Amino acid sequence: MGKKTFRFDIVFARKFGKKIKDLRTEKEITQEELAFSANISPSYMSAIERGITDTTISTAKRLAKALQVEVYELFKYQ
Repeated sequence: MGKKTFRFDIVFARKFGKKIKDLRTEKEITQEELAFSANISPSYMSAIERGITDTTISTAKRLAKALQVEVYELFKYQ
């Protein structure tokens, strides 16, 4: 039995990924640098930013720490 993906999940993942990318570029760091700081693989970092994967709360927490923002900031979208 496969995992069912809901439309909301796809939209959420894309918005989350865009927020991560925006914060990263604002701080002028590369994907590789952020991935290293957050202790995740560069390919997983790329997938998060492109919005093609869901991430865990613990990964979001590590990303927030690496970006030097509070976790809730990652979920503030326009």
